Amino acid sequence: MRFKNKVAIVTGAGQGIGLEICRQLASEGAHVILNDIEVALAEEAANKIKLEHGRCIPLAGDSGEVSFLERLVTEAVKRFGHLDIVIANAGITLFGDFLDYKPEDFYKVMRLNLGGSFFLAQLASRQMKEQETGGRILFMSSVTGHQAHKNLAAYGMSKAALEMLAKNLVLELSPYGITVNAIAPGATVTERTKSDPDYETTWSRITPIGKPATTKDIATAALFLVSPEAGHITGQTLVVDGGWTSVSPSPY
Repeated sequence: MRFKNKVAIVTGAGQGIGLEICRQLASEGAHVILNDIEVALAEEAANKIKLEHGRCIPLAGDSGEVSFLERLVTEAVKRFGHLDIVIANAGITLFGDFLDYKPEDFYKVMRLNLGGSFFLAQLASRQMKEQETGGRILFMSSVTGHQAHKNLAAYGMSKAALEMLAKNLVLELSPYGITVNAIAPGATVTERTKSDPDYETTWSRITPIGKPATTKDIATAALFLVSPEAGHITGQTLVVDGGWTSVSPSPY
């Protein structure tokens, strides 16, 4: 029960990695605010966790919108009195050839992946500073922020920027006992990637460890970085990719 009575916000958690992070946090005693942009998905996910652990509240909304992020933090404090952990998991991937990439797609990616993470961290940090109890902030990066990936220039750029943000915030937030880290998943089997019938076969072939990650693999690593055991780790990015970035063969 590493997270007994801790209060956590996880965005983009209706399914996949975010959902598994919420499940693991709740199973270890945390009170979890589960966010997703889709109301039905957020409620269904939270209900599943409540049946298992009883410590999860859904709050649907667009985590790229600052006014909603304010509500997210306010609601966590209103319900539980404090805020300890924030995981900015929400993000979108819009593939596209660089020469034809549309401005509206570029800004849509940056608004959520960067803006949503930046301002959620800002709002959460203000609350944590006021509490004087420290806290944990985690950004969700990607191996595409480390290695070039075809048709993902904007996405990869946004993920690399999050890792620099984690480093920069060490200067800003360490005096308040707040750690800021990032996790960079490689290929991971989720509801979204399962829609590609060749996904698991392809990534099993080109990942040194012989298979893509599961959501549990990523969530377990994420929980370590927001746990008491990681109290002296800040400004770092943990890559969880089965060794792919060491060799980086293209899936194409």
